[in-house]
Amino acid sequence: MNSKGTCQLPRISIVTPSYNQGAYLEQTIISVLQQGYANLEYIIIDGGSTDNSVEIIKRYEGHLSYWVSEPDNGQSSAINKGFSKATGGLLGWLNSDDYLLPGALATIAAMYRENPTAGAFVGGGEYVDVKGKVLLSKEPAEVTLESLYDWLDIFHFMQPSCFFTREAWERAGGLDESVHVAMDVDLWLKIARHYSFARSPVMISRSLVHSGAKTTSHRYFSEIDTAFVIMRHGGEKQGRRAIEKIAAKLECYERWLSIVTANPLFEYLLPFLKRLVGYERQLRSRYPGWENK
Repeated sequence: MNSKGTCQLPRISIVTPSYNQGAYLEQTIISVLQQGYANLEYIIIDGGSTDNSVEIIKRYEGHLSYWVSEPDNGQSSAINKGFSKATGGLLGWLNSDDYLLPGALATIAAMYRENPTAGAFVGGGEYVDVKGKVLLSKEPAEVTLESLYDWLDIFHFMQPSCFFTREAWERAGGLDESVHVAMDVDLWLKIARHYSFARSPVMISRSLVHSGAKTTSHRYFSEIDTAFVIMRHGGEKQGRRAIEKIAAKLECYERWLSIVTANPLFEYLLPFLKRLVGYERQLRSRYPGWENK
C-alpha cells in the first residue's frame, strides 16, 4: 500500500502478553502479521518465559515494533507495559493463546471511521478447541454501563474481539494491576462510563479452549473476581447474585462430598489418599500465583 493509503488508515497497536505459551504463541503472531494491515504496530511483552517462547519471538522480531522478555508482575502489568510503548490511536491486546481471523483489523478500522464518537469497537468471536473445531460463536450484545453489570449472565463479547481508542484507554487509566483475571471487564466498565461501544457481527478473533487457560483452570476465581469488579463499579446487586450462585454450587458439592466422607471406610483411607494425590501440593497449586517471578 502506498504511503498515502497508509496515512488514511488509523494506526492500530496490538500488545501480546505471554508467559510460557510457546505451544500457541506462533499462531498468535502469524495471525497478526498476516492481516496485511499497513499501519500496524505490534508489541510482545514476554514475562521471562523458560520454554521456547523467546526462540519463537526472535523468528519474527523483524516485524515487531518492540518486544522484551523479562519477569513482570502478571498479565495486567505486561499489558500496561506494552501500551506504554504504543503510539497507535486504536489499541487492543491479543493473548498468546488467541488469534485474529483474516480481515479483522480492516473491519475494526472501518468501524472506527464509521463511529467517530465511540470509545470501543467490538466484533464477533469464536471459542475453538486445540484442533480448531468451533465450540461456540458469539456476536456482541448491546454494551452499556448498566448492561455490563450482567456480564456473568450475558457475556457481551470476547476480549480479543474488542479494540478501543487511545483516548478511552488513557481516560480509564489503563488496567488495574491488582486485578488479575477480570481486568478486561474492569476496563470495559470504565470505558462504558464515558463512551459508547460500536458493534459488528463480523467474526474478529478466536480463543483457544485448553486446560492451561486462566479462565478454564481457575473458573471460580475468575467468576468471583468478575463479581467483585462489577460490585466495585456500582453493580452490587448483580455481583452479589453471582457470588450467591457460586456459593450455592459449592454447598451442593459439599453435600455430595459429605455422603462419601461420612462412610467410616473413607476416614480410614483418607491419610493414604492424601499421600497418593499429594493433597497439600494440589491445594497450593490451585491458588493462583499471577505474578511471573
